Amino acid sequence: MRPTDEELRRMADENAIREVVHRYCRAIDRRQYEDLRSCYHPAGTDHHGDFYGGVDEFIDYVEERLPAFESSMHFVGNLAVEVDGDRARSEAYTLALARLPASGTLPERDNVVALRYVDDFRRIDGRWAILHRKCVYEWTRTDPVPAGWSFTPYHLRGRPDREDTVYAADLSEAPLLPDEPEFRAL
Repeated sequence: MRPTDEELRRMADENAIREVVHRYCRAIDRRQYEDLRSCYHPAGTDHHGDFYGGVDEFIDYVEERLPAFESSMHFVGNLAVEVDGDRARSEAYTLALARLPASGTLPERDNVVALRYVDDFRRIDGRWAILHRKCVYEWTRTDPVPAGWSFTPYHLRGRPDREDTVYAADLSEAPLLPDEPEFRAL
């Protein structure tokens, strides 16, 4: 049975909203603040724990705080979207993971925050974006990083900028693995 036009429109709307949530995560982790801004309508608000305010203030807030992390990665699990015309509500179950460098007497540590992004979306001029976001926190955990396996110089590492591999124009231009006996033995 073929989907109706209404069902196709709803699926397209849900997909567009999911794309915004995923783009938000990449923008945070890669520190791409204009991409982050594009996830919100100009009149958007964000309630992010100790922050509540407009989009410009939120961008300032994350620009100030993200450099404290060596790296971060957001993982979105369940993502429910309920569309009603040009309005929608989404709920994204999220794990926000971050590596914190050693500082003073504190060792290098990993921080995990389990939260839900509850978003009111609006379609304005054909574009879905967040109008209001509320972060609902479930739990958090911080652990010292134990000694163990480390990345070698041959591993590509994530970067918090446009030099990250995801932005490469052509992945075939990435360095090839060296032709060394130690590497081939892995």
